[in-house]
Amino acid sequence: MKKLFILFGMLFFLLLSAKDKHPYHVGSVEINYNAKTKTFEISARLFLDDLENGLNKKYNQTLHFGEEKSKEAIDKALENYFSEYFKLKNNNKFLKINFLGYEEDKEAVNIYLESEIAEAPKKVETAVSLLYNLYDDQMNIVHIIVNGNRKSSKMNYPDRYLYQLF
Repeated sequence: MKKLFILFGMLFFLLLSAKDKHPYHVGSVEINYNAKTKTFEISARLFLDDLENGLNKKYNQTLHFGEEKSKEAIDKALENYFSEYFKLKNNNKFLKINFLGYEEDKEAVNIYLESEIAEAPKKVETAVSLLYNLYDDQMNIVHIIVNGNRKSSKMNYPDRYLYQLF
């Protein structure tokens, strides 16, 4: 009986600690060219805990999503983080990317960005290395959409460069 109790306790402890962590390190990025505004609308979705840990490690800070006092610092950290770990080229020209904001969605964070005005894409190139500074098993799924034509790719650490022709 005592062995069964110890085994149950160990299993219970493992389950409790597992609920706070997820076994996969994955994010997604959608890059959608809006022909009306002539901009790329970009959204990224990452696990909240992973992004929080990645920002804290990168900037040696203690930021917490969900805390009003951290909001301004998180905005600045995300703007800096994405300027370093996300790049976009259209027809061989680097585009300036503007950070618009973020929103928390339960266990995830949605980050919103927009490019400067760009001509209609023929070749879209991107460098995506989100959370590579934290996990060597990070996977980022990248969707590039131009005129309703969606092209998706999976990028595993350390791969970061991708291009698509339209």
